[in-house]
Amino acid sequence: MSTLTFMTRLRGLFGRTEEDGRLGARVDAARAVDLVRSGAALLDVRERAEWRTGHAPQAVNIPLGQLDEAPQRLQKTGPVLVVCASGMRSRAAAKQLRRQGYEAASIAGGMGAWQAAGGAVRR
Repeated sequence: MSTLTFMTRLRGLFGRTEEDGRLGARVDAARAVDLVRSGAALLDVRERAEWRTGHAPQAVNIPLGQLDEAPQRLQKTGPVLVVCASGMRSRAAAKQLRRQGYEAASIAGGMGAWQAAGGAVRR
């Protein structure tokens, strides 16, 4: 089996193929910045106190423990990128959102990676 075929099969197993352009479970921060600039929703699942220390201006804040509010605050019409401090909570949130029918992915590396990739942060 060629490497290309193997990678294509892996991407298919994890919900994304290069041909369909869908998000996988995680995206790197640079791609996330581009996707948000192109209209993807950005969901910050950190607690309110963390949010107040600095957040992306276009982000919606719904702490992970309150994610059941997502249907009232997020649309299912486009991708939702999920961010937290490090990437742990955002992975859990993205998984939960995908089960609810959202095209959701966690931003690898959290807010630090977001900012290092050129994502805006408002304090």
